[in-house]
Parts: sequence; C-alpha cells; structure tokens
Amino acid sequence: MNGTAQNLPNAPVFEVPDPVDEFGQDGGKFYRCYDALADEIDEDMVKGLKEQLDGMLIFAGLFAGVNSAFLALTLPLLSADPSDDITALLAQNNAILTQMATGRNDSISINPRLPSAEFSPSSDIFAINALFSLSLAFAIISSFLAVLGRQWLVYYRKRSGGGPDRQRWEQLKRFLGAERWQLEPILDDVLPSLLQIGLIIFCASLILYLRHLSPAISLIVGIPIPLSHVLFWSARTIPSAARALRQLGWEQLSQGSSVKRWVDILIHGREEESPESLKVIALQRAICTSDDPATLLHAAANISGITNTSQMEQLWSDQGFQERFLDQFGNSYSRMLQLRGHNQVNVAASARRLYSAAAAHIMMYRDTTWDIHENLESAGREDLSKTLLKALAAIVALDWYCEDVIICLLSCIDRMLSAENTQEKFTAKQGFSFLEGCERVLHTQQFQGVARHSIQKLRFSVSQLWEEECADDSRGL
Repeated sequence: MNGTAQNLPNAPVFEVPDPVDEFGQDGGKFYRCYDALADEIDEDMVKGLKEQLDGMLIFAGLFAGVNSAFLALTLPLLSADPSDDITALLAQNNAILTQMATGRNDSISINPRLPSAEFSPSSDIFAINALFSLSLAFAIISSFLAVLGRQWLVYYRKRSGGGPDRQRWEQLKRFLGAERWQLEPILDDVLPSLLQIGLIIFCASLILYLRHLSPAISLIVGIPIPLSHVLFWSARTIPSAARALRQLGWEQLSQGSSVKRWVDILIHGREEESPESLKVIALQRAICTSDDPATLLHAAANISGITNTSQMEQLWSDQGFQERFLDQFGNSYSRMLQLRGHNQVNVAASARRLYSAAAAHIMMYRDTTWDIHENLESAGREDLSKTLLKALAAIVALDWYCEDVIICLLSCIDRMLSAENTQEKFTAKQGFSFLEGCERVLHTQQFQGVARHSIQKLRFSVSQLWEEECADDSRGL
C-alpha cells in the first residue's frame, strides 16, 4: 500500500502508511502528528483566552473604579446629613440667646427631635444605590472568575513529569476535563456577558442619578446610552449567550441533569478514562480537527489497530467522526491529487486503498446496518459492491495477519446478499463479482483454511439469488 511522491526537487518524500497491526505501532508517526496537532490546538485556545481575560481584567478594574467613585457620591444620600442636626441646634441656640438679649419672656418653640431622627431616604436614591452596588458586584465577580480562569490556563499548559506518553495522555485528560466542564464557552462568552450586564446596570443607575440631579441632563444622556446598549447587546451578547447555552446543553440544564451530574462529580469524584479509551479519543480528535494529509493518513492507518468491539463502538458513535471520516473516505483520491499533483496517481490510489481498508475494518468490528453501507456508498460515489471488493482486495494484499477481518468481511457480504429488507437488493451479477474477488482469498495461502467455509456460504447465497432472478424472469417480472 506504500506510495511515495515528490512534487519539487527538494521537497520531502511523502509516504502513504500501511495499516498497523497494533495501535500506535507505526514507529511513533501517528503520535508525533497527534502531539503537534494537540499542541497547536491547545496553544491557540490558551492564547486567545489569555488575551480576552487580560482585557477583561483591565476593563473590570477601570469599571470598578468609576463605579466606586459614583458610590462615594450616592451612598451618603442614604443617611442623614450630620450638618442638618448642627444647623438645627445652632438655630435653637440663637433663638434662646436673642430672647435673653432682648429681655423678652415669650416662649420659644423648641423641637426636641433632631432632623436625623426623622430622616428617610427617597425611593429613587435607594434604587440608585442598589443599582450602583449591583453593577459593582458584577464587576467584582467577573474579575474574580477571570483570575480563576487565568490560573486554570496556567495549570492547563503546565507540563507534567514523566515521558512523552504520560504527558500526552495527561494533557488529553485535561482537555477532556475542560470540555466536560465547558470552560472555554464559560470563559469566552459567559464572563464577558456578566461584565456587560454590569455595565448596562451602571448606565441605568447613572441615568437615574442624573434625573435626581437634573431631569434635563438625564434626558440628554439617557437617549443615546440605552440605544447603543440595545444595539450592542443584540449584535454580540445575545448570539454569544445563545452559543454558550447550546454548548452547555440548555435542555439538559433546564432539566437539571447537567447540574446534578456536576454535583455528583464534586461529591463522589469521576471515573478516569482508560488508556484504551484515550487512544480512541486521540484518534477521533486527529480525524475531526486536522487538515494535514499526513496526520489524517496516519490516523486512518491506526484505525486497523483497534480490535476491540467496545472501542470501535466508541469510535464510530461520535457523529462528527462519522461525517469527517466518510468525507475523507469519499474524497481521498481527488484531494490527494490536488495536494500532490495530478501526476501522483499511485499516491492517490494508495491513500484511497488505505481509507478503504479502514472502512472495511470499521464495518467488520461493528454490527453494521444498511444505513451505514449507504453512507459509505454515497461517500465513495461508487457502487457498494465495487467498494467492498476494493476493501477485500486491499485487505488481502496487506502484509499483516488479518484472518478475523477477512472472515467478518465475507460474513458481512453474505448477510447483505441474503437480506430481504434492503432498499436496493444486490443482483446476481454483483454476487458473481463478489465471488470473483473471493477467489483471491482462496489463492492466498494463509487464508485458505479459515475462509473456505465462509466462501462456501457466500456461493450458496449467490446461487439462491440467481435462482430467484431466473424465477422472476420466467414469470415475466
């Protein structure tokens, strides 16, 4: 299956890898590609979040300072002014002195209650201070969470001890933890939204305070501020919040399942992923996120290293992996020609055979349904029989021992030939094409004994299909 290409005289040689016998046993090529991909993704995420959190901290500090200055002006309005009591006492003292100086004996009305005892703040002053304090609280909470986010980013990129394998899986566990707790949408969308909510509350309290001082000034300031905030909120905050809720799973949050799951994790802890599960996740991540042809090909080559049914179900259960793999499977030949040049037909054919072998391996280790076959057929833009024959020929041509894969493939072909509820039944001509491809298996020495029984069943199914077609022809159907 090896194919090499060289576009330019000094360009590095491009090799299409062979399917591996055991996951990761390809000379470390897949792990090197995955490490570079994971490091690039993590670095981009951390760099973007750091810049945003730093900007938030600067803005939150300035915002809190301005807010505190207004609170210093409005908080004294909630309590009585001590100078009012002094003024009242001085007025009474002046009245007594005046009476003594003039020698009058008329009584002086003295109010025993001071103004502070009868003081009560107006409702608008209470609302102004409540809104200013709430706005400051939002700024402080946003700053606190931003500091926690910065600390988490430092821990996320901190290298653990041990060799490269331990560091790789440790970093993947951190990535899965960040994804599980939805830290990126929280830091990227929720925290800025909290700060923006605090800013809106501050503007509302500022307008009320100006109205308390001068209604005309509040009217002038109050028109552009709400309008600009409504436009900004509609343009950015609402889409960001909606995206964050989608990523957090709004339906699950509304039902309380996510909150309950988080509480259970905090109380009882969480079961860590097994090494085998981490390998499958690394393979999914490479297929779904990489655009590098070498990384994709090495990932496809390592699919054959997954020989556990539960791991294969875990791999194929991811909808994003299914769509991405089927897209690569169907367009591997044309894309390789575009990347390496139209004169590199051998390399493109080798890449197509690699993806065909990976697709066949996935089908063999799963209880594959007809819908999956239809996806593979449409992805390859070829007849399903030709696709399976290519996969069979690719597997037979491999140097590694794949007895169980051959048996499963032959059983799969037999099930599809004898199926009665398929939307598009196979014809006898296609069945004979299968048998022609199976003859190569019989001529392969290592597969003669193990595959003979399966091919006999396949011959019987084809003969039955032929008899049915002959009977239909005789009846004029």
